[in-house]
Amino acid sequence: MKYDVLIIGSGPGGYVTGIRASQLGFKVAIVEKSELGGICLNWGCIPTKALLKSAQVYDYLKHVDEYGLKAEAIDKDFDAVIKRSRGVAEGMSKGVQFLMKKNKIDIINGFGKVKPGKKVDVTDTDGKVTEYSADNIIIATGARSRQLPNLPQDGKKVIGYREAMSLPSQPKSMIVVGSGAIGVEFAHFYNSMGTDVTVVEFMPNIVPVEDKDVSKQMERSFKKAGIKVMTNSSVESVDTSGDGVKATVKTKKGEQILEADIVLSAVGIKTNIENIGLEDVGIITDRDKILVNDWYQTNIPGYYAIGDVTPGPALAHVASAEGITCVEKLAGVHTEVIDYGNIPGCTYATPEIASVGLTEEKAKEAGYELKVGKFPFSASGKAKAAGTPDGFVKVIFDAKYGEWLGCHMIGAGVTDMIAEAVLGRKLETTGHEVLKAIHPHPTMSEAVMEAVADAYDEVIHL
Repeated sequence: MKYDVLIIGSGPGGYVTGIRASQLGFKVAIVEKSELGGICLNWGCIPTKALLKSAQVYDYLKHVDEYGLKAEAIDKDFDAVIKRSRGVAEGMSKGVQFLMKKNKIDIINGFGKVKPGKKVDVTDTDGKVTEYSADNIIIATGARSRQLPNLPQDGKKVIGYREAMSLPSQPKSMIVVGSGAIGVEFAHFYNSMGTDVTVVEFMPNIVPVEDKDVSKQMERSFKKAGIKVMTNSSVESVDTSGDGVKATVKTKKGEQILEADIVLSAVGIKTNIENIGLEDVGIITDRDKILVNDWYQTNIPGYYAIGDVTPGPALAHVASAEGITCVEKLAGVHTEVIDYGNIPGCTYATPEIASVGLTEEKAKEAGYELKVGKFPFSASGKAKAAGTPDGFVKVIFDAKYGEWLGCHMIGAGVTDMIAEAVLGRKLETTGHEVLKAIHPHPTMSEAVMEAVADAYDEVIHL
């Protein structure tokens, strides 16, 4: 059976690519060995947001008196929270199934392996192998939780993000190793549910890819919430022989032994590129990534790769954009090379984090003369009225030409606000234009305008 486009993997890279390819008139098939929607939809982005929403509602209920209300016997049902999260994921997966049928995309269930000659072998659950061919083969096999040699995951006492989403019972205590987006989101969720949480981070700051001001605010917020934070620290080994886990942690002051019910390893991802035929075809990889050009073509004509398996940021929205760009180029549609300097990043803990562009430190290293503005949500009428005054918006501009170099936010709802900065930077908006674009009051988003005003010494409400 031959297709115009055959995609291996149905995550937010694969299924979005398939739909766009179908819209462009290609005959499309997607190979998937597990659930439609991939890790993001079934075990990542979507179900974690469902968990975090339950944590947010529970936190509101615990502080209901602060809003002039009364409620008694406030409690949580951990099993029901997990069940709701799984239900949300299952519903979204069914939605992808509908989209596949709507766009006339064939779903081939099984494990896909690329072969020379633009062919793919698919092995089903019974071990039967079927060969398919396509003019264009797109690899979108994604990634999984990375395992460290000194932190082997057994799925019970030392777990990855997948197990963290479906634990059979709530642990009394947890050590979270790594404070990237996955680590801080789960740290917040379990802390909100009542688990005693300790975060261990190797770098000097938690959420280390963020602007330092954001990292420091996040650490303050975590400590205020009762989460213990250990930076400049590393887990050297774990002992799972007892009832719980004993983790040996190396710090600047020496080694410490931490005890907990469970250790969650959130130290990054490992790409799913083993045993998929790359060596047989001659596709070049480097440091666990498939090398591609601006249009996601590998070194072998007819074979492409998108998403987490390539060197770009491992984010769902990046995988989708790469897939769309790839098939639009194949179809001869005018499309632009993706600007990886304008990719937003979001973390959905409480407070939320959202950022795009250069941090202040990186902008200085690049030699820019800067105008930096910051507006705290403690001065925002909407934030104060909502009971969410923690955090701020920080903007960074080039003093010479007014270029919007970066925007960094931490606070309630900022993941829904960052798109203003992404669009503004895409359109080469200057600070003056942001100032003259009237923002509604009272809103959280007017903090962007106020932060810009602060950068240009025109701030009103500080």
